[in-house]
Amino acid sequence: MLDHILLGSADLQGGIAFVEQHTGVRATFGAFIRDAARRRAPFFGERRYLEIIAPDPAQSGVKNPLAAGLHSLAEPRLVGWAAHPGSISAFAEKLRAAEIKFEGPTPGSRKRPDGQLLKWQTVSLADTSSGLLPFFIEWRQDSVHPSVDAPRGCALISFAAETPDPEKLASTLRR
Repeated sequence: MLDHILLGSADLQGGIAFVEQHTGVRATFGAFIRDAARRRAPFFGERRYLEIIAPDPAQSGVKNPLAAGLHSLAEPRLVGWAAHPGSISAFAEKLRAAEIKFEGPTPGSRKRPDGQLLKWQTVSLADTSSGLLPFFIEWRQDSVHPSVDAPRGCALISFAAETPDPEKLASTLRR
């Protein structure tokens, strides 16, 4: 199940303006995390949202590969997506049994502007097929999902990943 889509931008205000220009919906602040500034953006449906992510100049000493790559973006673009596989521990076991290399489950958290702490765990594949495959997330049951209070006004009609080598990707997906 799709959880969220990450829209990368070289600067946060540029990403916010891009989303507002294309959707008419203004993003709300989410939190700062691991060398990146984040904003929750339009709600796409139950437990789905768009997240604008941009480098946070105030956290330049922290090294985050995703945030480092955002500096060079000429314009905002999709940089990743997250899927919710159900139990992240059970999913990690399935990956291990299929001999698929991955990292995690890795705990994460961030504090919202209202002081509420969001907690989750992620699993990241070693090979994402250049971003076509997601990372996987399970939100803790005592955490509010970010889509709950994300701005309304958008609908996700479809979401697809395309590759010039669909057979290789299909093989990975089957595993």
